[in-house]
Amino acid sequence: MIRTLAALVLILAGLPATAQQTETALVAGGCFWCVESDFRRVQGVTDVRVGFAGGTTPDPTYDDVARGRTDHLEVALITYDTSQIDYDQILHLFLRSVDVLDDGGQFCDRGAHYATAIFATPDQMAQAQAAINAAEAELGQSIVTPVREAAPFYEADEFHQNYANSTERTLTRFGWVERRVAYKGYREGCGRDRRVRELWGSSAAFVN
Repeated sequence: MIRTLAALVLILAGLPATAQQTETALVAGGCFWCVESDFRRVQGVTDVRVGFAGGTTPDPTYDDVARGRTDHLEVALITYDTSQIDYDQILHLFLRSVDVLDDGGQFCDRGAHYATAIFATPDQMAQAQAAINAAEAELGQSIVTPVREAAPFYEADEFHQNYANSTERTLTRFGWVERRVAYKGYREGCGRDRRVRELWGSSAAFVN
């Protein structure tokens, strides 16, 4: 009843009473905390969940992936409102927020599970490849970030969700601190923004 009245108010106000249309993009950009933190700042992105994809082991744990016991990558599943942002824009931002020339991991994080990738559905495949081509043209270099076929997404546990904004405490070498504080120190120490700025210049996404 309340929803019906809300729709009626919109109609009477001369505004379209359309339901929000959302789609998802699945990307791997090194540390999934960083990708999630970046895209939570994007207007039109309605949710970001972190987890794992691209491997053959079912239901991998963070410990399994981090220790190289699986062939999964750390990934972020980005849900967005198509009336505010589209897939091309998501990929444009993503590619300019990672080191697309590094095939050994990302920044200070080394290993295959930190590699970059775009996981595309059949409907997304052409757009994903076009985004890669555009990034290569802008850099004037071949990039190593592949377009891979869509893969099952395994969500990480709640400890890792929205880590960059969490006020829960975690134990670090400096003692117990809020996760958001630990994240800030990690990101700065890892040199992520510095390298993205160096590589992409004025096109760099999400760097201050």
